[in-house]
Amino acid sequence: MKLPLLVKSGMLSGLLGTLLLSNIVMADSDNLPAVQVKWGDYKEFTDVKSANESRKRFAQRTFADLEKYIVKLASDLPKGHQLNIEVTDLDLAGRVLPASFAGLGMHSADSIRVIKQIDIPRIKFTYIYADQDGVELKRDDVNIKDMSFLSRHNPVFRSDSLKYEKNMLRSWFNETFLES
Repeated sequence: MKLPLLVKSGMLSGLLGTLLLSNIVMADSDNLPAVQVKWGDYKEFTDVKSANESRKRFAQRTFADLEKYIVKLASDLPKGHQLNIEVTDLDLAGRVLPASFAGLGMHSADSIRVIKQIDIPRIKFTYIYADQDGVELKRDDVNIKDMSFLSRHNPVFRSDSLKYEKNMLRSWFNETFLES
């Protein structure tokens, strides 16, 4: 069976990668564009830090969640089109601080992600968008950031830990592919 929808990452392996690819295979793949997301080294990224789990595990989970969302966004692209994205940097909204710094009086080993207006979400990536014949339609180096992330209301992502990043990606995607 031809699998036109492809999510690829050096971070996805083992059970997580198998489950993600299993879900993709079960999708109606004949009606979806091809999507490939490649992530750089999470250790080199500006801020992919967790308050409560290993950095590697947090990066794997974060990348998988963002990849799944990018695939969802790309489902609006024409059948057979191809979108290849290579993420070179990610800076999540907020910053991880010891809980005692935030005035929570917790054990000194506990940390939390504190969200303030100054710590904006950012993502850098390159992308190539091609039609069903492989003819390149768009290509760009992208550096998106959302300086007003706290003032945007989006009830869809209310309880999502990556709500600011997903909102930013959705805005970029709509401006780049749906409004042109």
